[in-house]
Amino acid sequence: MTIGPARAAVRPLRDGDRAAWEALWTGYLAFYETTLPATQFDLAFERLLSDAPNTYCGLIALVDGTPVGLAHYLFHAHGWQAQDTCYLQDLFVSPKARGAGVGRALIEAVCDTAKAAGVAPVYWTTAEDNATARALYDRLAQKTPFIQYKRAP
Repeated sequence: MTIGPARAAVRPLRDGDRAAWEALWTGYLAFYETTLPATQFDLAFERLLSDAPNTYCGLIALVDGTPVGLAHYLFHAHGWQAQDTCYLQDLFVSPKARGAGVGRALIEAVCDTAKAAGVAPVYWTTAEDNATARALYDRLAQKTPFIQYKRAP
């Protein structure tokens, strides 16, 4: 069963969202063929609920009261501008809710939160072969020419 076009209610994560968040987070990790230990789940959720500056924050999207998506983001300093910038680290919509505007609602909520905090711009990365997500991203933002590299210490 899929969810038709609907207006997703997006709000900050709360302590009582742990089970729903964990199910969505597990789906996100599975999409990227990744698993994490339970201790990392505990740490991630603790950080998402923290009020500490420059830690990452979480949003959850609900359609008719059912959790169907999540977004994790982080404000951080930038060397090229005075104001902080926002990194949208994780975005996931459950398969049954894709195409219903949930991803857009989550991105817009992150952008609205950043704007209210005086933070700009918002940026994110995705897998090159994530065509479905990239179709949405191409409508909402400008693709940059940068390529990400990663190296273990």
